[in-house]
Amino acid sequence: MQAVYIQKPLDAIVGQLEAPSTGPGDVLLRVRYVGMCGSDLSTYRGKNPLVSYPRIPGHEIAATIESVGDSVPSGFRPGMNVTLSPYTACGQCASCKRNRPNACKNNQTLGVQRDGALTEYICVPHGKLIVAEKLSLRELSLVEPLTVGYHAVRRGRVGAGENVLVLGCGAVGLGAIAAAAYSGANVTAVDVDDKKLEIAERAGAVTSINSKSQLMAERLGKITAGLGPDVVIEAIGTPETFRQAVELVAFTGRVVYIGYAKDEVHYDSRLFVQKELDILGSRNALPEDFEGVIQMLGATQFPLNEMVSRVVALNDVPKALQDWYAAPASISKILVEL
Repeated sequence: MQAVYIQKPLDAIVGQLEAPSTGPGDVLLRVRYVGMCGSDLSTYRGKNPLVSYPRIPGHEIAATIESVGDSVPSGFRPGMNVTLSPYTACGQCASCKRNRPNACKNNQTLGVQRDGALTEYICVPHGKLIVAEKLSLRELSLVEPLTVGYHAVRRGRVGAGENVLVLGCGAVGLGAIAAAAYSGANVTAVDVDDKKLEIAERAGAVTSINSKSQLMAERLGKITAGLGPDVVIEAIGTPETFRQAVELVAFTGRVVYIGYAKDEVHYDSRLFVQKELDILGSRNALPEDFEGVIQMLGATQFPLNEMVSRVVALNDVPKALQDWYAAPASISKILVEL
């Protein structure tokens, strides 16, 4: 069967892979859609420190059950459409013992530390499957990236009536925008691309700011009556936006970091203490985040189609990665249809 391999930085090909075998508790999935995210682009660029090469990318999955092992519960049947949690948990580290396996010290995410789903078939333990029969295949493929933003909103303890600033309107940022709005917050979205900001408003942002052409601090001052946002969620991953989050947030506010800054970040640490801030990291998602996103998609008009910049076939993925590398700001989400 065919699979996409990133052989080394800036070198992706479509090659062959042996079909997987199914154990007693496993499910064989026919992959239908795979969403490509920023971590896949980082892998292609050679900037993902967690990846070794060659690597099959892909962890945002919509699939159809092809067959099930002998020990799989009867609730999982051939022909059912599913998505899945792409993470592992060791059960022994401090995170797992605190019932936060999303931050497992020894986690291996599909397409990052282990080969992913950009292939025709994949075999997974049945416990990783998530069924949402009311969602379409395309919607199922977008659940996982939205859960990452949803989890960040829960980490930030976002409440109704609060002012929330989301820096970055990629797929994960849109998940945070939608989840914060779903919680009743007043959301301001920030990006440098007007089209992404339009989608952010469709996802639930009350206000949008183009940080390239508008004075962000001045606009935020008017929006928040000079107090600053109660919560800032950083979903870009640059030293500048890491600092901006701390500078812009209100006194006694919360800052949630989703993005990884690729370079060192230098802070004026005075603000940490003077503002008495809660500084929070947010990684991956928990099962309840998947459930929450599925409920949210069923209850809102999330702009799923607008979120997808391009739909390509498996054979076209190497060219799509080249295009994304050349103009990263122009693409929110590439969806691979198999």
